[in-house]
Amino acid sequence: MSASGTLKWAAPATALALLLAGCSSYHALPLPERPNLTSSLAGLNLQLPPTAPGAAPVTLDPSRPLTPDQVGLLAIANDPDLVAERAKIGVAKADWLSATILPNPSVSAGYAWLLGGPGTTDSFTASISQDIRSILTYQDTVDAAKSRYRAVNADLMWQEWQAAQKARLLAVDIYDDDRTIALRERELGFLSKELKEVHSATEAGNLDLTAEAPLRASEASAEIDLESAKLARLKDWQDLDAILGLRPGARFAVATPEPMALPDDLDHAIATLPVRRPDLVALRLGYQAADTDVRAAILGQFPAFSLGFGGGSDTSSVSSAGPLFTFDLPIFDRNQGKIASARATRVELRAEYQARLDEAEGTARSLIERRAALEADLARAQKAARAAADLSDSAQRAYAAGNLGQRELTDYQTTALDRELDVADDERTLEESSLALFVELGLGLPSVTLALPDQVKEP
Repeated sequence: MSASGTLKWAAPATALALLLAGCSSYHALPLPERPNLTSSLAGLNLQLPPTAPGAAPVTLDPSRPLTPDQVGLLAIANDPDLVAERAKIGVAKADWLSATILPNPSVSAGYAWLLGGPGTTDSFTASISQDIRSILTYQDTVDAAKSRYRAVNADLMWQEWQAAQKARLLAVDIYDDDRTIALRERELGFLSKELKEVHSATEAGNLDLTAEAPLRASEASAEIDLESAKLARLKDWQDLDAILGLRPGARFAVATPEPMALPDDLDHAIATLPVRRPDLVALRLGYQAADTDVRAAILGQFPAFSLGFGGGSDTSSVSSAGPLFTFDLPIFDRNQGKIASARATRVELRAEYQARLDEAEGTARSLIERRAALEADLARAQKAARAAADLSDSAQRAYAAGNLGQRELTDYQTTALDRELDVADDERTLEESSLALFVELGLGLPSVTLALPDQVKEP
């Protein structure tokens, strides 16, 4: 082939190669063949997300006890449901990318061979045109897609927040379960010791057989309470393992929970809910997208319109060129359907936001009242527990001096333990209510700030 022939084909080949290089290619993504659960903390992602803007991530030591706050942050990094939810960000970002891309210009070309007649040469036509309506609605379409992308991010943050708080609460419950079980075991030990002594006295003929009956009933009740506490702990562990992506049966040490301190100005925390709580922010962004859709739909009343340029040559070698206009006559469809749908969606999202906002404030104020009542109950329970403990100590001294029997001593001791259990139950209920209030007020962990609109990166 001559050099001129090589150059003739080189340009089209190069253009084709460049075109193919810019195209995406298919890569298989097979499904997983086995579960991804791990049997210990060491198999998890132990790098905790930062708890404040600009803070550095922290890597946990799996050999040390974890605080409930750390367990909550660990759930954010490892919850299997959150891993699946994060895939929605990629879909929303792809939709945003699609909205930023204008439709391609339309190109047409034709060639006709002269087969007969007075003509002297073959004819050809060529034109290029661009849809104008897509340009007019471009900015609103992009803004709506951007708002939906931010809404997905905010909604995911809310789900992460809830998963963290659920894991945190389960860690607190497990710590309290261990405490309750220890008290139940002590109570059962007192009753078993008393029953053994009464049984020995009964066999020796010093006591009537009926003396064992109430003790055996109390022992049976204590055994049932102990087993119920162990089952509750097992369920809490199973739920926590599921959130962390651990196999059922995985265990680790939970450190002593730290008391949660609420802010002094709760009214301010409630007033700022719309700009802090991620689910409310997500709804606001969704409404913003719907409002933008209304504007885009109104602009869509402009009929489909294409503007271009075309030209050609006829069989008599007469050449011509000029602008091309193509548009729809808005006789039947004036985009009424899309306008009505966009407006109805906006009204629906506005009502949903108002309902969620009302629910958030109502729930928060109800929890504030409940906490006040629980704090009063806890104070009374603690006072009763101290009095019962003092009586138990006095009974122990009287028993050592021979002025009190074993049965009476056991009654004082079990009563003191029951009072301790009441305190433990009230403390757990107060912790649960406090944590629920933290969630409703958008406080607690993870303490992060939502990205401002101008901080979201373009796709």
